[in-house]
Amino acid sequence: MKRIINVLFAAFVLTLVPATYACAQWEYKSTGHEGMYYVRDAKGKYGFVNERGKLVIPCKWNEASDFYEGLAAVKDANGKWGFVNKTGKLAIPCKWGSVDWFNEGMCAVQDASTEKWGFINKTGKLVIPCQWKDAFPFFEGLAEVKDANGKWHKIDKTGKVVE
Repeated sequence: MKRIINVLFAAFVLTLVPATYACAQWEYKSTGHEGMYYVRDAKGKYGFVNERGKLVIPCKWNEASDFYEGLAAVKDANGKWGFVNKTGKLAIPCKWGSVDWFNEGMCAVQDASTEKWGFINKTGKLVIPCQWKDAFPFFEGLAEVKDANGKWHKIDKTGKVVE
């Protein structure tokens, strides 16, 4: 009788624990953004869990970052970066050498072959060509970029230097 009570108690306790915590041990969990957290599994692969700890996007990426404006940067097995949406669909193909995060609908991306920076929109379209030595995200309509001579400028969303 005591054994039956212990088994029933254990079964009850397990129903209180989310399934992902019961079967997965994350080596790392981000602080999260937009209700999602990137996690790293024991194999070193990254995926995403929601606020309840449920695995939403499987751990298959070599690196990942938090969600901004509904998209998170992910790095594939070839070392290229792209973006997934909150369902795990690859929204922007992995083809960039490096990426920043989306802000004001734009994201700084680095061309893998030239190592120069430009900006894409949320559909993945390159809207400001990769011509800068470095770039920072847009803030209040402007982004800071560094030219080939090391001088910093501010550009607008058309790529025009304004300062």
